[in-house]
Amino acid sequence: MKDATSLVIGMDCGVTSIKAGVVFQSHVIDHAPPIATQEFDGPPSLIETMAGMVEQLVANHPGVAALGVGMPGFVDFHKGWVHGLPNVPGWESVPLGRLLSERTGLPTVIDSGSNCMALAEWKCGTARGLRDVVFINVWTGIGGAIVANGALVHGSRHVAGEIGMTSIDWRGRHARLENQGALEEYLGSAELAADAREAYADAGIEKSLQECSVNALVNAAHQGDPVALAQWDRIGRMLAAASSNACWLLNPEAVIVSGNLTRAGELFFKPFREELFDRLSSPFKDHLMVLPGSFGADATMIGAAALAHEGAHIGV
Repeated sequence: MKDATSLVIGMDCGVTSIKAGVVFQSHVIDHAPPIATQEFDGPPSLIETMAGMVEQLVANHPGVAALGVGMPGFVDFHKGWVHGLPNVPGWESVPLGRLLSERTGLPTVIDSGSNCMALAEWKCGTARGLRDVVFINVWTGIGGAIVANGALVHGSRHVAGEIGMTSIDWRGRHARLENQGALEEYLGSAELAADAREAYADAGIEKSLQECSVNALVNAAHQGDPVALAQWDRIGRMLAAASSNACWLLNPEAVIVSGNLTRAGELFFKPFREELFDRLSSPFKDHLMVLPGSFGADATMIGAAALAHEGAHIGV
């Protein structure tokens, strides 16, 4: 029988949707219906909706002991503040942890979505038992996280690990967060689709953006479409360029990739591994592992729940 105090809620407040679930160990045993993030015109309505999702889950699982939340934007893990969201107007330095705790009555811990994803993989997934890992999380945008010397790295202002904002071309595309040529300006989901559409147009083929989504490119490549195959080669090698920089800096045991791109399997991982290892020398590539994440779309919820366990000092 499950120990009631081991039940926690993990919430993934992403750029496009909010998902929440009751987590037991590393399993999401109940999901609340997801809600589109774009529906909200400011912090109060979003926070009220998040609290309502929690209340709905607690009604079905009255033994829930804590809440963990993974957020986009810049998060002060220690204070529970979220300093800005790219998808909600008027969000500036909101004490989300305190507000949700007061509203739900649950101890609440907040961190970035990518840190939560990394925590899931490190505590009970692909990276379990490792001490030095670079995590890359690719969905609507590109997030990252770092485990070094057996500890999750937050940095001096709690925002370390943003590999999506590292530049792969110092004269490249303008980035919304100022670092010209930032990786996210090439491999975010919207940018990836737009570039694929342009590649098809160059080949004399008209496609909609929906027909150039990650899933569409996977299906087309499996059918031998030369444009889609070339796109996956480009995507893998471009992400490897940024990953190699992280490897030169951190000398990890593994690079873990989660999110949309992993749906392509070896279409993505083969060029990614080739390019990454071509850019590294010994000892940086000796015994380096390149692995997919374990938990798919539930990774941030599972990691947020693990965060809640630790932050609220709950026994499993």
